[in-house]
Amino acid sequence: MSEAEQAIAELVAAARGAMAHAHAPYSRFAVGAAVRLVDGSIVTGCNFENASYGLSLCAETVALASVNTHGRLADVAAIAVVGGAMDSDVEALVTPCGRCRQVMNEAEQMAGRTLAIHCATPSGDTVTTHRVAD
Repeated sequence: MSEAEQAIAELVAAARGAMAHAHAPYSRFAVGAAVRLVDGSIVTGCNFENASYGLSLCAETVALASVNTHGRLADVAAIAVVGGAMDSDVEALVTPCGRCRQVMNEAEQMAGRTLAIHCATPSGDTVTTHRVAD
């Protein structure tokens, strides 16, 4: 496995770990996200639902908000997203919603670099890489 592949696998594993902490009592759909910063550190987030879906928080937004809390939004280099139904073994890729894509777009603009978005199945066996512009 190349160094780049190892870095992606590490980021996906961190997103999978965050997914385990999702608060999704209504949809039963857990999502985890991991953000790699330019220094190699990783910040994670998971979805956090409430009865009013519109007020729920997506994993990607939680992770990026955490990065921003530390004043490091311009240091974002890559993002991994993993999600799936809590009561199922179905392996499907999850991609960021429109709101998350807009948040990523603004993070990308602040960072001044193209961000890789790695979307993985819950097992981490399948990963596709996208760009915000995609």
